Amino acid sequence: MRSENIVGIILAAGESKRFGSAKQHLPFGDTTLLGQAVRNANNSKLEQVVVVMGRMADEVRKSVDFGRSIAIDNTAYGTGCASSLLAGLDRANDCAAIMLLLGDQPGVKTEFIDQMISDWRKDKAWASVTSYQGKLGHPMVFAREAFAELRKLHGDKAVWKLIEAYPERILQVNIDVELPLDVDTPSDYNQVLSRLSL
Repeated sequence: MRSENIVGIILAAGESKRFGSAKQHLPFGDTTLLGQAVRNANNSKLEQVVVVMGRMADEVRKSVDFGRSIAIDNTAYGTGCASSLLAGLDRANDCAAIMLLLGDQPGVKTEFIDQMISDWRKDKAWASVTSYQGKLGHPMVFAREAFAELRKLHGDKAVWKLIEAYPERILQVNIDVELPLDVDTPSDYNQVLSRLSL
C-alpha cells in the first residue's frame, strides 16, 4: 500500500547573493528567519518536514532548532533551486505529495500550510498553488503524479515554469491575505519585520 503522507520540503540552500550575507541566520523574534519557517512547518499537519540546506550548512545547524524536521545537505546548491527540490524529493521517498516552502518566507503561517493540506486532500490536484489575493506564491503542493516532471527541472525558478506550462492541471487555493514576502534583500528583511511587528 502506497503512503498517503504529504512531505514538506523547505528550500533553504540559496547563496543569498542579493542579500550579501547568509539569510538563514538573520534574527527573527526568538529564533532566526529559517527557524521561523521551520517552526511554522513543524507545527502544521505535514507528516514529515525536510529542510534542504546548502551554503554554510554546518553553521545553520547550530543556529536553528529543527525539531521534528530532518535537515539534509544539497552539495549541488550552486546549480540552482531545482537541485534542492530534487534533494528533498529524494529524501521524501514514497509519499502522496510534496509541499514546497521557502526558508526565507517566515510569513507563511502554519494555518496557511494546513489549509493547503486540507484543500489538496479534497481534490488531489496534480498541483496546488496558494493564491494570496490573486497573487500566486508558496506553499505549493505537487502530487505523486507530478514527480516525474519535477525531476526534469533545472536551474532557478524552474517550478514556476512548470506551473506556467500546465495551467489546466493547477488548482489555486485562495488565502485572503497579502502575499507573504520572501527575503531577498536587506530592505525585504526590514519590511518583513515591520509587517509582522517584530
